[in-house]
Amino acid sequence: MKSRLFVSAAALALVAGAASAQDFKFPIGEGGFNWDSYKAYDEATNLDGQTLTIFGPWRGEDQVLVESMLAYFSAASGVKVNYSSSENYEQQIVIDTQAGSPPDIAVLPQPGLIGDLASKGLLTPLGAETEAWLKENYAAGESWVGLGTYKGPDGNATLYAFPYKIDVKSLVWYVPENFDDAGYKVPTTMEELKALTEQIVADGGTPWCIGLGSGGATGWPATDWVEDMMLRTQPASVYDQWYRHEIPFNDPAVVAAIDEFGWFAKNDKFVAGGAAAVASTDFRDSPKGLFTSPPQCYMHKQASFIPSFFPEGTQLGTDADFFYFPAYASKEAELGKPVLGAGTLAMITKDTEASRAFIEWLKTPIAHEIWMAQSGFLTPFKSANTEMYANAALKKQGEILLGATTFRFDGSDLMPGAVGAGTFWTGMVDYTSGKSAQEVADAIEASWPK
Repeated sequence: MKSRLFVSAAALALVAGAASAQDFKFPIGEGGFNWDSYKAYDEATNLDGQTLTIFGPWRGEDQVLVESMLAYFSAASGVKVNYSSSENYEQQIVIDTQAGSPPDIAVLPQPGLIGDLASKGLLTPLGAETEAWLKENYAAGESWVGLGTYKGPDGNATLYAFPYKIDVKSLVWYVPENFDDAGYKVPTTMEELKALTEQIVADGGTPWCIGLGSGGATGWPATDWVEDMMLRTQPASVYDQWYRHEIPFNDPAVVAAIDEFGWFAKNDKFVAGGAAAVASTDFRDSPKGLFTSPPQCYMHKQASFIPSFFPEGTQLGTDADFFYFPAYASKEAELGKPVLGAGTLAMITKDTEASRAFIEWLKTPIAHEIWMAQSGFLTPFKSANTEMYANAALKKQGEILLGATTFRFDGSDLMPGAVGAGTFWTGMVDYTSGKSAQEVADAIEASWPK
């Protein structure tokens, strides 16, 4: 097939069907994008006249962003793409697949739901070639293969889902000016982070702002702390056993991880307002102490979305910045540098030529770079150009992903809802309010659905 790479936008529109000149966010062939990957895909793929339906979680601005990427897929493949979402997309995908009217591609951020679909034979295996590709091309590749692998109707574990668009949770936020004024350096190990916490107290300051309040979901921010601590004190295999309930919730490894969180959260001198304020402080308000003068706290652990709740006009990189929630130097040889996060995964729910072509498209750097260059997108794809990230904060988070030796999905999201979105949350409130880690873990274990 003749390459469409450098023909005019008008010609592109005619050939691609769904794509038109205004669909292209970035002119083809310009900038630091990997246009060679686009050209190679274009030359290898000729599905003119075919259509592809994609059903995913992205609505509003995110839908605009994903469609800006899909325009290039349409132009290169000839496939007309129809993307849709809904407010209740989790329920809708179950209804559609079980009714025999699925989309060609489904994109979901819930591994548990993906596992249900796979077990019922509603997904198409992605094959050994894609599994090998992920291992080779994604940083911490084995982790991503594991995230996309589920048991099919025959009980055998198979790769069904392709991770695309990732979120990072293992972050600590701070105000560089406050660190500079006090002479503090960004810690690179957990030992240094604990030493800095103690140093800030010795200097008369308060190291941390921690808030667990979130209405009916109060307690959830502490689950991220505990999950990160599990990954920093235990092998990833133990983390997996934990969320699968292959070890009990009150296993000594879990109790110890809860107490690692407690080292920070249950010390009155370490937390703004004292330990008693942790459970009652709203998580959206808790980072505000970073920005007072003098600062009410120096550090705040939270996922990449938290700048939405910073004071208006806060400039990331200058007014506020972040660092990787570090691993123990003493355990790095065994446990490496783990990253906790979340993300979305793409699956074939109707096996068509266009569906398979779309999964191949996700293996091109350009499929990542188009969204990277805008907002809200991170990738562990080693061949994607990190210079294409829209800003320094996204680039830095992307580099944390690339530096990870292990990635694990938010464990509470992988547990039964009654635990992961129930007793784990309330147990963390009880813990910060005075109960012991053992008492809390025992209660959560007793609540696990039989």
